[in-house]
Amino acid sequence: MIVDSQLHIWPSATPERPRPAAFEGRVHLPDPFTFEMAIDLMDGAGVDKAILVPPSWELERLDYALEAVANNPGRFAVMGRVALSRPEVELPRLKIWRDTPGLLGVRVVFIYDEDSSWLTDGTSDWFWVAAEEYGIPVMILAPEDKPALRSIAKRHPDLTLIIDHMGLSMNIFKENRTAQAVEDAARLSDCPNVCVKLSSVPTYSNEDYPFNDMTPLIQRLFSAYGRERCFWGTDVTRDYDKIPYKQRITHFTEALDFLSDEDKEWVMGRALCERLRWDVS
Repeated sequence: MIVDSQLHIWPSATPERPRPAAFEGRVHLPDPFTFEMAIDLMDGAGVDKAILVPPSWELERLDYALEAVANNPGRFAVMGRVALSRPEVELPRLKIWRDTPGLLGVRVVFIYDEDSSWLTDGTSDWFWVAAEEYGIPVMILAPEDKPALRSIAKRHPDLTLIIDHMGLSMNIFKENRTAQAVEDAARLSDCPNVCVKLSSVPTYSNEDYPFNDMTPLIQRLFSAYGRERCFWGTDVTRDYDKIPYKQRITHFTEALDFLSDEDKEWVMGRALCERLRWDVS
């Protein structure tokens, strides 16, 4: 079973569904990437299931991702978004979050000017308490704040934290800090409630397939976290034309010699489903 740990989908912008002007430069592709397109892509590459992560320009809307779940039973699940600055609105939602079919957890982002400080200035403190209390796994993109992640993981030992994209970002990549950032992410593995997505690898490679410059970094994270806390994924819309979707799979299943067949079973899907409590039987 192959499960993509991160796939963005979004419909067309309409007057009823306007796209905030501040997000125009962040949209991955010039056109919508619908769940029908995602299904075609997955079917062509042999991907069984995918976690849908609503992109930032969808704000806190979950309706389209949940429509994808309803129309494709068993193919999709969702890590939704919440407004961290509005606990009065979000706390009632979080109490019943996992009662919604297909809604497995939350994804939070701390990389933009408007939210980068929220991880450390107290804005998000309420959220970690609620996510732990209600058993909501959290995917987190905070590549510049790994000490804060350690603090959260230690304060909330029953909270599942999943580090996005190997702990990397485009700023880190452009500033040639990739190896150190991965090492910083690896050191968080001593917190048993922290996991890592081995996702978006082509984005951060300076080479063509099979991205040999990334191999020691993937191996470092796999060695630190083990096969039950490492999750393959793509974020395919970010660099859609760089490499075919199928090769994003064979990169792990064929090119990484340090992974055994049993390791691949875990990393390519089983570990993620078990950690998110996604019943795929």
